[in-house]
Amino acid sequence: MAKEFFDKDFKLGILGGGQLGRMFIQEAVSYNVKIAVLDPSKDAPCANIADEFTVGDFNDYQTVVDFGANKDVVTIEIEHVNVEALKELEKRGVKVFPQPHVIELVQDKGLQKEFYQKHEIPTSSFQLISDKSEIKNLPIVQKLRKGGYDGRGVQVLKSEDDLKEAFEGACVLEELVAIDKEISVIVARNEDGEVRTFPAVELEFNPKANLVEFLFSPANIDKHKKAEARDLAVEVAEKLGIVGLLAVEMFLTEDGELLVNEIAPRTHNSGHHTIEANFTSQFEQHLRSVLNMPLGKTEVMIPAVMVNLLGEPNNEGDATYLGLNKILKTPGVHLHLYGKTTTKPYRKMGHVTIINEDLNTAKSMARKVKNTLKVVAK
Repeated sequence: MAKEFFDKDFKLGILGGGQLGRMFIQEAVSYNVKIAVLDPSKDAPCANIADEFTVGDFNDYQTVVDFGANKDVVTIEIEHVNVEALKELEKRGVKVFPQPHVIELVQDKGLQKEFYQKHEIPTSSFQLISDKSEIKNLPIVQKLRKGGYDGRGVQVLKSEDDLKEAFEGACVLEELVAIDKEISVIVARNEDGEVRTFPAVELEFNPKANLVEFLFSPANIDKHKKAEARDLAVEVAEKLGIVGLLAVEMFLTEDGELLVNEIAPRTHNSGHHTIEANFTSQFEQHLRSVLNMPLGKTEVMIPAVMVNLLGEPNNEGDATYLGLNKILKTPGVHLHLYGKTTTKPYRKMGHVTIINEDLNTAKSMARKVKNTLKVVAK
């Protein structure tokens, strides 16, 4: 008989020990689920809170196989992991969610685009190239097919001068579409095929780091677009057959068209606000989905704005937080620090969620938080 998650010897493994794993563990504690983590850094955010922490490379085949061999379920908090090792664990009877074929597709932005095309999922037009010498028409969005993360590996090439900075190697070239808003819908699916989505959120990016700076929940789009975005996210999840959580990032064009931009098969920056603002957090929902439990209610309880807490430019070293006490005096402010002791320019060090019955008030409060709370080197 298979062990159930409440059995004392049940063990869930996570590849990756960053902040996503840290917040996942904080939810798993409420379910008495023992969490084991594999991460290359001994100082990873999960290091001091996991039931078992292994320092090792999650891109190394044998390391991943050895780590997962005695686990009941293995999941991820980063998609850049060794897929062949996860396939081997599946053969040995370990449940791996999201499934290795999903992770493999997501690791390659070219395969992603071909998947959308094959399944008639709306996305911007694209071309796959093997070398930057193939770039002919500008402006264009260039994306590395593999290895991009947290804003890296994506750039807009507008002029001949920009071509000097073009990425080498295999890339996707995408049409530069006129965007009204960038939104995200997170969808969860369990083994039984039950599906639930979180309401669409709106994203505002830091132009220098290409990282989300603000998130607004709910998104300021009409109910028809919200329903369309929800249905599109579900369609992607169903056609992938994913078990687990899937963040579906979309463009709403100036012409009112929804286009899928990218997907992430894990908990995601666009779902952090759900801890305070929704009936079920994305982290609890991920746990429920990979353990094939009934999925939680996802509706918004209260409007929210999330502010990513990024390391200040030109600062690298031991982290200190300026303005912390000042922002904590504000009702509705919820602080989440990620346990990273060293700051770097634009490194994600934490986030702050501001909840308020009025979204515009929450937005105003969030701007003040952003201007007050700074992460600098001592």
